[in-house]
Amino acid sequence: MRESKLLIVIAFFSIYVIWGSTYLLNKIVVSEVSPLSLASIRFFISGSLILLIARLLQFSIKITKQQLINSAVAGFLFLVYGNGVFVWALKYVDSGFAALLASTQPLFILLLMRLIDRKKMQKKSIIGVVLGFVGMYLLVSQNDIVASEGTLLGTFMIFTCLLSWSYGSVFVAKANLHKNFFVSTGYQMVIGGVLLSISSLLFNESWSSPLEWSSKAQLSMVLLILFGSIVAFTAFNYLLKVVSPEKVSTNAYVNPVVALLLGWYFLDEQLTLQSIIASIVLLSGVYFITSRKRKTNLTVPESDNLG
Repeated sequence: MRESKLLIVIAFFSIYVIWGSTYLLNKIVVSEVSPLSLASIRFFISGSLILLIARLLQFSIKITKQQLINSAVAGFLFLVYGNGVFVWALKYVDSGFAALLASTQPLFILLLMRLIDRKKMQKKSIIGVVLGFVGMYLLVSQNDIVASEGTLLGTFMIFTCLLSWSYGSVFVAKANLHKNFFVSTGYQMVIGGVLLSISSLLFNESWSSPLEWSSKAQLSMVLLILFGSIVAFTAFNYLLKVVSPEKVSTNAYVNPVVALLLGWYFLDEQLTLQSIIASIVLLSGVYFITSRKRKTNLTVPESDNLG
């Protein structure tokens, strides 16, 4: 029993701190490496390692044609557009700022479900949506953001990423995918990595050998692959089996705070009073949305994490 509690604590630390740090790590690597090539290397290696681990654990990795197609669609929505474009946007916005915008994902999922499934909003959800939009306005209306064309573009593209991730979440909840969550994510990452490589070549991105990167960028990539993609995902999957989804979803409140503090400490990113107020309003909105009573549980896959 004591061992189980310790594992739960370690797992929560993983999805809180490790996922919160992925914004900082991506920001460090993208300062030296083209964004789509960065994402392609990360996810192809991560997915290959996940499938290798699954094979060693004697999980079946056989997949049907329809499951493969659905994995490709999910890989595009989550990784190619969702993560690839998000990493590109980090060239123009602070990592903490991006994490705060990413925390509004439950709001976008809620609105999409309302449009697609015609689901009626509960009172808590309506309060959450209002707070979410107020928080987003406070966040993006700051003078230094409005005055910067690059930051405005990066912010707009992050919002399109949110739509892609959110639609991907709704799609995956209904799609025919490999029954093993671990294997399914491995396929999505491998396919996403291949598609990202093709996209990188189509956009004429420059590729460089990891041996040419700085030691800081190399270490950040290793941490993204081993901890951000594999360890944190395993912890997330474990928590979904032993605690309620509502408790697991609390990472939506903690990740942006971790990202803000790490960006401020390591990258000297600005932490304005308006940003702090906006983050409080935003995360309050996320709380109201994720704490509403659910008729059915919607499980969001690891690749839906924005970092």
